[in-house]
Amino acid sequence: MRQEGILARIDFHTHSLCSDGSFSPAGLAAHAKEVGLKGFALTDHDTIAGLAEAQEEAARLGVAFLPGMEMSLFYRGRRLHVVALGFDSGHPAFQSLYRHIRSIKESGIERILAGVKERGLEIHKEDVVPFALGDIVDLYAVMRYIISLGCYESASEIWDRYLDPAVAEAGLEHDVTPEEALSAIRAAGGVTSLAHFHKTIGLKGLTDDETEEAIQELKGFGLDGMEQFYPNYTVRDMAFAGYLIHKYGLLATGGSDFHGKNRPGVEMGFGMDGNLFVPEQVWEGVEERLHERR
Repeated sequence: MRQEGILARIDFHTHSLCSDGSFSPAGLAAHAKEVGLKGFALTDHDTIAGLAEAQEEAARLGVAFLPGMEMSLFYRGRRLHVVALGFDSGHPAFQSLYRHIRSIKESGIERILAGVKERGLEIHKEDVVPFALGDIVDLYAVMRYIISLGCYESASEIWDRYLDPAVAEAGLEHDVTPEEALSAIRAAGGVTSLAHFHKTIGLKGLTDDETEEAIQELKGFGLDGMEQFYPNYTVRDMAFAGYLIHKYGLLATGGSDFHGKNRPGVEMGFGMDGNLFVPEQVWEGVEERLHERR
């Protein structure tokens, strides 16, 4: 993958406008080329809608590409984000999982809009429809509509203030479980990696021992790896992730969690002010595991 004398920079955690990013899937591939990445994965939240477009453009531009998806999982009363990479989207196990995921994400929109209204923002479903992808009116369509109002600098503000509380209030926070999702991705030939373990949507609040126990249990469910590289990891976060990866034989992955203008200050492949570097060895490790699985 690397050209002689050039350090290869990759990114296994990016988002397009198919979920909560601002770039089109093709635009994301073009941006990867522009900033000098050797390869990237598109990992939109709970959707594969942009994969074909991103892959086609990446191939045209000579940028390596892996299909991906960032899954929201419900684990012991908390939500986790797990990045799935390299899976066969046509495999029956993946298709069954994906139907379940989409049924969750597309349900209860009226209740969610009611929850958003209680927090001071009145939105009607007809306002949201023009921001849907095709006929998919989901949380991300609501988010895109709110972004269009121009009142918020980042998508995370919208999730924190409106959408996450509305989802919880509507009783819709129960995503698929690790047992269901991790085994399905494995059956479909893919690998999985726990994203940003240090966040609230992760294992934040647990002691080190509790975090380690959770990693052991998740590995037992089929987890392959965890992010060792992430823009706002502290030195301690990175060291602890490295310790867990080494101790439990996990794959190291990482990425910028790039959202374009919806998350200002984070650049694809470079993180915050250049603080991120995911080396090509990470790509090679994932590719080796994918080859074994296939």
